Amino acid sequence: MADGTQRHTFISQVSTAIGSSLDADKALRRLVRLMVPALADWCAADLLEGGTVRRVSAAGRKAGQPATDLPWALPVTSHARLARVLLGAGPMLLTGLTARGRARDATHRRELEEFERLGAHTAIMASVRARGNVLGALTLVTNTPDRSLTEEDLPWVEDLAHRVGLAIDNARLYLLQKQMAQRMQLSLLPRLPDIAPLGVAARYAPARESSEVGGDWYDCFRLADGAPALVIGDIAGHDLKAAVQMSQVRNMTRALAWDREGPPSEIVGRLDQALDGVGEGVVATMVLARVEVSAPGHWRLRWTNAGHPPPLLVTRAGEARFLKDGHDHLLGVDVERARPDACEPLPPESTVLFYTDGLIERRTESLDRGMTRLRQQTIALSDLDIDTFCDKLLSMARADHEDDIAVIALRLPPATATARFRNARRPGGACREAVNLRRAGSDGCGRSSRRARPRGRPNLPEPG
Repeated sequence: MADGTQRHTFISQVSTAIGSSLDADKALRRLVRLMVPALADWCAADLLEGGTVRRVSAAGRKAGQPATDLPWALPVTSHARLARVLLGAGPMLLTGLTARGRARDATHRRELEEFERLGAHTAIMASVRARGNVLGALTLVTNTPDRSLTEEDLPWVEDLAHRVGLAIDNARLYLLQKQMAQRMQLSLLPRLPDIAPLGVAARYAPARESSEVGGDWYDCFRLADGAPALVIGDIAGHDLKAAVQMSQVRNMTRALAWDREGPPSEIVGRLDQALDGVGEGVVATMVLARVEVSAPGHWRLRWTNAGHPPPLLVTRAGEARFLKDGHDHLLGVDVERARPDACEPLPPESTVLFYTDGLIERRTESLDRGMTRLRQQTIALSDLDIDTFCDKLLSMARADHEDDIAVIALRLPPATATARFRNARRPGGACREAVNLRRAGSDGCGRSSRRARPRGRPNLPEPG
């Protein structure tokens, strides 16, 4: 490629190809495929990883030429050109490459043997660098005199290797940022309590292509009267602010739920007022539910839904339906509007799934299609234990899901199981098996109701 314009055009194409991926190995494989046969008869890309050399990709024009060697330790005293380039020398133009008798050490001999096997006539090796560090090496080989590499080729091959180095460095920084974000997200998620005889399991999967923390969360805790509470929620955004708001809303929900006995709608209503009062500007959805014993061996779910995808009830017999009652506006949108409660009897050994929209939303399909798919998947998994149920459900999600996924699943015990939850407000005593529904303003199970709420903002302390 003697023409300068052609070289610049080719380098631009390479920059586009390697810059379009945040996976270093994938970027190098693309590079190698572009180099052969446009610039060389054989090309290899090696990465230096903690003193070990790994050949990521190699490609050649002739059958049998590509070779991907096992990782090997980089010797600091070897006369092999690749070793010297990886230690910072070069770029190097190599000629007369097949004289194995000149090998001065084992690594050098192996290099000369490879050149002989390739039928190499000339070669260029260049360090792949970024921010002053050698990340790897790029090797170009030609087999015939009419394609010989010369001194004039060294500057643009070095420029090409520098561009590759920046792309690899960016990919590594992205991966590091993504891993840190995921660790932070996981650290914000709670440890699930033991709520036997009920079973509970939860999972979280970050978006595949996101390097930032998100606002999806789940929670499970016991209320002051002993009843288990489950929460699923989603704060808008994928940044540190969303993660901080998620942690605040989760903790506020716990505090408000513990502070005063009442139905879920009352708790979320007070959360609405608190969010409005502190002026955080949170845009969020959530479902807050409590599990109640309606009679010995019989359970029911009472919940309110603040603009979130509806919970899914799956029976042991393989029937599934969404619990669409109790649905209302997003958190903090209208503090004067009362929220509804909904109630549903829970069959023995059934499963209630709470989830965020990442599990059902796809750019290429409607939301109805996503919900239908989820219903079909849960039916197929209904006879599995609760942990396997959650694992399989996440494994069925597309590998490239574009949003975070949080799920928490509740498994009901057999009909023979009974429970009397301990009331934390009365140490040593059993709790009431359900909230005083008359005082809380509910019509009872099977119907939604709205509790009247005093108008206006909550009485908050003045800043001191």
